[in-house]
Amino acid sequence: MKQQHADYKMVPYPKIRQWMAAMFRSVQHKPMIHGLLEVDVTRARAHLKEHQATTGESLSFTAFLVACLAKAVDEHKAVQAFRKGSKRLVLFEEVDVYLPIEHDMAGQKQVLPSIIRAANRKTFLEIHHEIRATQVHDVTKDLMRFQPLPTFLFKPYLWIFTWIGRTYPRMWKKNVGTVGITAVGMFGKGAGWGIPPATPTPLMMTVGGIGQKPGVVDGHIAIRDYLSLTISFDHELIDGAPAARFTERLKELIESGYGLGDYTVEPEQAGVEGASKQKVDATRNALPGEQNERAFLVLPIPPPDASHVL
Repeated sequence: MKQQHADYKMVPYPKIRQWMAAMFRSVQHKPMIHGLLEVDVTRARAHLKEHQATTGESLSFTAFLVACLAKAVDEHKAVQAFRKGSKRLVLFEEVDVYLPIEHDMAGQKQVLPSIIRAANRKTFLEIHHEIRATQVHDVTKDLMRFQPLPTFLFKPYLWIFTWIGRTYPRMWKKNVGTVGITAVGMFGKGAGWGIPPATPTPLMMTVGGIGQKPGVVDGHIAIRDYLSLTISFDHELIDGAPAARFTERLKELIESGYGLGDYTVEPEQAGVEGASKQKVDATRNALPGEQNERAFLVLPIPPPDASHVL
């Protein structure tokens, strides 16, 4: 209940926010590395605007970014590695994208996490429709999950959950996803980056603002739209060189308008990717477990290399 005072007012601190605060504190020990970059999204935005002008339908820009992120991770699965004990890494075949989505509840905005399952196997339009459906979904039951647990138990609960997650990475994947994206810049104007706290996923993409500035296209200077992105990696799992290769591929996919109409980019090394997929398929057939969990690879943890800068 709101309390009115002469110079301030008090409002309830939602329990979901208390839970998220405890979650962030539970992973704040992670050594994160961040890469700040600008990505030319002129082509992608032009396609979305053209589609809206033609059909009246507003397609989700976030869905486009999720599709690009899932595609890049699918080609560089090491960036979504999970610890299994102290000597093994688990590489899941599916890319489950953790995505906070804002909902209207009783006149207030509430942000609740959702997960786009197997985003690397979905088209841009499938991801778009899934996000739109989630935005209008009744989340009352989801919020009720937090009510029985007292707030003073949040910290020990999350500690136990993290410990179990290292033993059973499938459980972590089911509840948190394998990578994440948060779109803080969608609610403002102009360029700007966001630096996230340590996150529950090995990789987090923070979407900043979009600004216009001159760029060189086919040897000519033109005004282009540039998106500010922050790519954050868990440095316990990924070093600078593979992180840079992943980032370069992600940038290429976004700038090409991957998944929008005919603007698609194929992997540069189709033969290598095909051979890797055959290896993963062979591993999947040899592993027990539910079919809808797909496959994963368990690899030894390699020694760190000397590359630390994106």
